[in-house]
Amino acid sequence: MKRFHVHMHVDDLAKSIAFYSRLFAAEPARVETDYAKWMLEDPRVNFAISTRGDKPGVDHLGFQVDEADELAELKARAQGADMALLDEGATTCCYARSDKHWITDPQGVAWEHFHTLGNIPVFNEAAAQQPAKTTQQPAQAACCPTGAPSAPAPGQAACCGPTANNPNKCC
Repeated sequence: MKRFHVHMHVDDLAKSIAFYSRLFAAEPARVETDYAKWMLEDPRVNFAISTRGDKPGVDHLGFQVDEADELAELKARAQGADMALLDEGATTCCYARSDKHWITDPQGVAWEHFHTLGNIPVFNEAAAQQPAKTTQQPAQAACCPTGAPSAPAPGQAACCGPTANNPNKCC
């Protein structure tokens, strides 16, 4: 079964958690210092917010699936429609280990298709292993913010890649 996914960037995590908890009449399933996620059943939505983006608003949309064969079906649909597909395969992001791929719609909106395999204690394992960034560098974005997929650099995991506004994306 699929679950719709929305990831938004927010300026004030505490204020946003309070707002969305009232709106959804539910507390988040997971809260970190820079991230919160609600796993709603009615409607079936994985709604996540983080402070890792360039500007507040919707970062990306997607579908979370319960089974690997559902992910393969979504991938086959995208490939059959000649959509540019970025296959990250096994990766870590948003405090989870997942298999995922990305497509971008004609308006430039990123769509994430993923199968969550388990939780991890950091937002992204690759980014956690990098040296700390100075406060003068841009905030680290969600794993694949809005934008066209790009090929990974040699020896790095696939990601949507840097943009002019954020040359230091995770992944």
